[in-house]
Amino acid sequence: MARKKYHEEPDNHERWLVSYADFITLLFAFFVVMYAISSLNEGKYRVLSNSLTGAFGKVMTVNPKPVDAQTEHLVKLDPLPLVKNRVSEGLRKERAQMTTMAKDILTVLEPLVREGKVRVTQTSRGITIEINASLLFAPGDARLNVDSIQALKAIASVLKLDTHAIQVEGHTDNLPIKNSIFPSNWELSAVRASTVARLLTENGVDENRVTAVGQGAKLPVSENETPEGRARNRRVSVTILSVLPEPVVEVPIAPVSTATSLPSTAGRPAAASLSEAAPAP
Repeated sequence: MARKKYHEEPDNHERWLVSYADFITLLFAFFVVMYAISSLNEGKYRVLSNSLTGAFGKVMTVNPKPVDAQTEHLVKLDPLPLVKNRVSEGLRKERAQMTTMAKDILTVLEPLVREGKVRVTQTSRGITIEINASLLFAPGDARLNVDSIQALKAIASVLKLDTHAIQVEGHTDNLPIKNSIFPSNWELSAVRASTVARLLTENGVDENRVTAVGQGAKLPVSENETPEGRARNRRVSVTILSVLPEPVVEVPIAPVSTATSLPSTAGRPAAASLSEAAPAP
């Protein structure tokens, strides 16, 4: 009986592709896990876990650390105090100080206030002492009356104890004046303001705090159509300026956007480029 002849199968030279495919699959899974670990989104981890469970039939759990690698070494600073509260406190103290000064000035000038020759007011700008010009000067003159010197010395006795800036302003009515000394109301008001400012500095007020300004007739407080109104407008005001220190904030330069950038000057004459970039006013 003849022996059965076995047929030998030829060698399969492409079997390595199976191992290579398995290796690629595992490598892909490894990189997917590494990518998932680098993310903080927990939803992505659940999706990844469900996908891997369905693909490999095993339960895989990933526990990410809720720490961002970019913020891990940052130093935490204590919260800074609110600037708003600091400014509000400084404003409260400033107002209290100005109110106390206004009461002191009102006390020393009480007789003149009752007569209507002096008014003391307080606003956010500061304290204003408004003195009628009839108390200080003769008509069309800038020399102080003898009776007014005592009142100005009383004001100086209060102001010399303070450090706020002082602005002295001279005001007139709208009736024009023109003589050899004062060509206009502006010169008259400026000299009157300087005269009052000089007396304050001569009685103890630091001259570096005092500024004299002549306003002429441009800032009336009453109508100029009546003698009473014109008399009200002829005055000298002494203002103690309220100043609240604020932190210095540097203003950053805004980046130049493409919408506001200058057009290209390539191929144009230099004069034409300048005229388009910065037109003459």
